[in-house]
Amino acid sequence: MLRFTTAGESHGQALVSILEGMVAGVPLLAADIDAELARRQQGYGRGRRMKIESDHAELLSGVRGGQTLGSPIAMLIQNRDWKNWQEIMDPAPREGDPERKRQVTRPRPGHADLSGMLKYDRDDARDILERASARETTARVAAGAICRRFLRELDVTVGSHIIHLGGIDAKRPERMPNDLNAAADASEVRTLDKKAESEIIARIDAAKAEGNTLGGIAEVICSGVPVGIGSHVSWDRKLDGRLAAALMSIPAVKGVEIGLGVECARRKGSEVHDEIEADNNNLKTGGVRRRSNRAGGLEGGITTGEQLVLRVAMKPISTLMRPLATIEMKTREPAQAVAERSDVTAVPAMGVIAEAMTAFIVAQAFLEKFGGDSLRETRRNYDGYIASLSERTGR
Repeated sequence: MLRFTTAGESHGQALVSILEGMVAGVPLLAADIDAELARRQQGYGRGRRMKIESDHAELLSGVRGGQTLGSPIAMLIQNRDWKNWQEIMDPAPREGDPERKRQVTRPRPGHADLSGMLKYDRDDARDILERASARETTARVAAGAICRRFLRELDVTVGSHIIHLGGIDAKRPERMPNDLNAAADASEVRTLDKKAESEIIARIDAAKAEGNTLGGIAEVICSGVPVGIGSHVSWDRKLDGRLAAALMSIPAVKGVEIGLGVECARRKGSEVHDEIEADNNNLKTGGVRRRSNRAGGLEGGITTGEQLVLRVAMKPISTLMRPLATIEMKTREPAQAVAERSDVTAVPAMGVIAEAMTAFIVAQAFLEKFGGDSLRETRRNYDGYIASLSERTGR
């Protein structure tokens, strides 16, 4: 079973990411991971934190000579801002137990602050918000970068672009670029619509001026996945459910759609389902093709061989520079929520995080189906499966 775990707080000393179950022999350099970490830090509307941090993954185990070993891969990502927070985040007890600086006792609406304080019996919301912070997703992107590198060896790619931000829709081009990420990353807000880009930037500037925040939607596209990944036989093996759960776990994400998504409920069946026709040249789909891809590459929890198309909706960030009403937990009196350094929007970065979570789930499902302890063994099993699909076409 491919799995990963992360550790670390937003202003702690470092973040840790451990990926277990990756096969041996996957080419991997720290630069492969750092490239994805840099993509996560981009985007118009980010706060000062992104100017402080320049994330780098230090490979501690599981890699030798530029290849994975099959053992757990541990990565350390230092927080450069730690020096400014050491006294506040020091794990050691304080002499005489004096109050820590920068306590948070005015929980922010929309954040984990209040629920976490009550659940974990904490008086200072910093004990909650430091881990609930989206800074944790840096470690997820590191793990996802390795999964992405593995998938590339099987000719599978994952990309994303922003289709909505701050109330403005960005049009999808009639023909998507061959290198989706290169095209999206060339935009400050990672959109493929130049007209919408300028409108979105203006909307972000306006929101910043009024101390507000903005949400949006990223579209993730995974190409090259053959038919038959995932399963219909049990609820927890359905790939659509697993992808939705992984994407919903991203901080501030409130909705996930696959293919037409919610729009399916508004249409007739004839306007929803993808008609099928023979295509003997397409071996990855079993010698058939869909005339459309309204299902987003998944039917019954199983991939169809068409592109996986996922949309991920992120709410506005809950830290506002003009804070919303809350209470002071010490007195229960009305107060304004705490306002710390924050982004106006992190939707462009969320798309990169969504790519990482998609890459992880798809890689996990690949290894469940094709197995193997080494990349060569997995590739042999994969090639054998594709060959078996070609046999069904009579070729």
